[in-house]
Amino acid sequence: MAIDQRNAGASVTPAQDAFMVDRWKWGQSQSSKFTSIQSTTAPTGYTNSLLMTVAAAVTIGASDYFTVYQPIEGLNVSDLAWGTASASTVTLSFWVRSSLTGTFGGSLRNSAGNRSYPFTYTISSANTFEYKTITISGDTTGTWLTTNGIGIYVQIGLGVGSTLSGTAGSWSANNYLSATGATSVVGTNGATFYITGVQLEVGTVATPYERQIYSDQLAQCQRYLPAFSGTGQLGAGGNASSTTQAYTTIIFPVPARVAATGMTINAASNFVIGCAGVTSDFTCTAVSASNHSTSGSLILSTVSSGLTAGQVITMRGGGSALMYFTGCEL
Repeated sequence: MAIDQRNAGASVTPAQDAFMVDRWKWGQSQSSKFTSIQSTTAPTGYTNSLLMTVAAAVTIGASDYFTVYQPIEGLNVSDLAWGTASASTVTLSFWVRSSLTGTFGGSLRNSAGNRSYPFTYTISSANTFEYKTITISGDTTGTWLTTNGIGIYVQIGLGVGSTLSGTAGSWSANNYLSATGATSVVGTNGATFYITGVQLEVGTVATPYERQIYSDQLAQCQRYLPAFSGTGQLGAGGNASSTTQAYTTIIFPVPARVAATGMTINAASNFVIGCAGVTSDFTCTAVSASNHSTSGSLILSTVSSGLTAGQVITMRGGGSALMYFTGCEL
């Protein structure tokens, strides 16, 4: 939970399928019932966790669901051979903490939502991080993508109704998000739920968490969200096309999973145009993107006046600038 390119550690009320920290999404049947934040409360050896806090309690109906989940790219799980007689057993491990105790649930499921494995785990002590491991036999049937689509969903339930809950400990031809009888975190106003150190690996034993240097973790996340933030992270070169507009090419930090389809910025005024021989920068009034690919995008920046057509320029971001490219996510 160390990478949070979109929210930069700010608390948010996540919408359906929104990312709370990089690679971790939110599923809900009702809006505005939770807030999420990248927390610095974490077990020894970790710097961050994902904290979910109940903002408004809900009595779960049969079709209700509230889940933290990660869609894992099929290319990363192709070696599991799920859907064949050679399917590998996997072990899921993580650290978890809640203000509630009891039996909690989650599931692994395929992209089609017609194969799922509900599981349970127990939180014994309130407000204390506990380490959990769940071993799951590989699914020998069903369709499990090994492309750049979704190979496996890892679901952590925070309140799931009976229609979307199944018996723990076996594969089912259903779209189960959690296990029958699991504790409903959303049922208690102000309840908290922290999770970090999630690892899914081949085998029957959970090994120590695979530590990676921060830059490698960031690069893996940027495959799904090319992002630039703050002074010095964006310095694109290009040319002015008129007195008010300039084109620059943004090269992504790493190749994206697929070509981007859009771009989000927090404010155009956080970006400036600089020109050789001109001492003052030009503040952007609008910024848009086009010609997306897996390696970069073309940026059109607009200023009020002062540019010269053909002039070599640079586009830069200020300290509060945030630019990220959408459509690469799973």
